[in-house]
Amino acid sequence: MPPRIAMVAGEASGDLLASHLIRAIRRHLPQAEFYGIGGPKMQAEGFKALWSSERLAVHGYVDALKRYRELSAIRKKLLAEIRRERPAAFIGVDAPDFNLWLEGRVKHAGIAAIHFVSPSIWAWRGGRIKMIARSVSRMLCLFPFETPIYDKAGVPATFVGHPLADVFPLHPDRAAARERLNVPDTGPVIALLPGSRQSEVRNLADTFIGAASLLAQRHPDAVFLVPLATRETRDLFEEALRRNDATEHPIRMLFGHAVDAMTAADVVLVASGTASLEAALLKRPMVISYRMGKWQYRLMKRMAYLPWVGLPNILCGESLVDELLQDEATPIKLADALERWLLDPAACAALAERFTALHLTLRQNTADKAADAILPYLQARAG
Repeated sequence: MPPRIAMVAGEASGDLLASHLIRAIRRHLPQAEFYGIGGPKMQAEGFKALWSSERLAVHGYVDALKRYRELSAIRKKLLAEIRRERPAAFIGVDAPDFNLWLEGRVKHAGIAAIHFVSPSIWAWRGGRIKMIARSVSRMLCLFPFETPIYDKAGVPATFVGHPLADVFPLHPDRAAARERLNVPDTGPVIALLPGSRQSEVRNLADTFIGAASLLAQRHPDAVFLVPLATRETRDLFEEALRRNDATEHPIRMLFGHAVDAMTAADVVLVASGTASLEAALLKRPMVISYRMGKWQYRLMKRMAYLPWVGLPNILCGESLVDELLQDEATPIKLADALERWLLDPAACAALAERFTALHLTLRQNTADKAADAILPYLQARAG
């Protein structure tokens, strides 16, 4: 009998990660069968989707509460299917709020439960590691500093690297990116990334536009690139431009093209999140910013364990780039921090060297390394 593997991946990023993992496992076990909850990229690899990963997408706490019954019913039905089928292993890809509950019950039933992409217990909610220890047979970590945390808690863990480090070139071609975007070389190019969520754009757009206005006054030949992920976020940013009387500024909004925009830029102003890691892998100087509700920020700050929120600083273990958050995120402070990079090429070159070293650390051929960590569980079940 070919090994059967149950999987759950949430959202587009999980679908992509899981599709690469399926392909890597099949190089060792060509007849392996995969089923569960997944998206179009997984299905293109032969995955049998009992439910689409889109069903797991929630937008904020309110949406999660509204859909709790629906998601809980899906999870219980999948658990019943897994208990009946008894697959060789269960692999939960990201989506920890959905997957850890499921993994605990799968593991209790004597089936290996593997979680791919560690939750950010190193940033906040560290108490969650006790539940993780009860729930997973192995944790697959994207960052090297995560495995010692799990080792200390007695959770088997493997560092598999970050998939973006496998995809991004070590030496990005800025000239080619500017040519693709038709960006002139006459003045500084600044990328503004206010986030992919509507709430992020609402909270940051006015401040980012204010910083751009100040820089446009200081550097009249500057060009600003603003990649936006959806029609809704583009509409929000356009509203902010009108509200700030900034429609005449040299600000170019792009549908997507975030990587091209950052590659083309001399400096990046970015909302904290995965985009800051992308900027680091593209060797770009940056300023990291974020704003949220006052009470939510106080709660998150109280629960935080590290002095940084930006992945480049966390991964390098020092304050390499400015983090201007909440009340510190003012147009003048953001503009000044961005301009310091524009005026200091030597500092930009030194930062690029640090980010190249980080890139090499994270470049591990993630899908193959993850498959290698999973195969012993599949082979043990076959044996």
